[in-house]
Amino acid sequence: VQLQASGGGTVQAGDSLRLSCAASGLTFSRYSMAWFRQAPGKEREFVSSIRYNGGSTYYAGSVKGRFAISRDNAKDTVYLQMNSLKPEDTAVYYCAAGSPITSQMREPSAFGYWGQGTQVTVSS
Repeated sequence: VQLQASGGGTVQAGDSLRLSCAASGLTFSRYSMAWFRQAPGKEREFVSSIRYNGGSTYYAGSVKGRFAISRDNAKDTVYLQMNSLKPEDTAVYYCAAGSPITSQMREPSAFGYWGQGTQVTVSS
């Protein structure tokens, strides 16, 4: 299984970025997908997740209303549209795949496959 995240970069506060995560080696449409992030010196934290069929989405309170997760099962790709970026969004963003139950959709331990991460830096 490979999860290839891309789309990170350095932007200014208020800008937008769209992250992509292309999956291979698994039946993508059967897996729920998630984005997590880790800032320097901090623990990895949940950002957003989406059910295998796109039917339900979940967001951390800190990004709700600014970020949007989506998936294209025909392209085996999950996206994270990030708008109104803030300096506190600076982190390495990781995509993950798994089969969590609803109550686990925010838990890193419920996702068994992880990508390599893409750096997002937001300057003030």
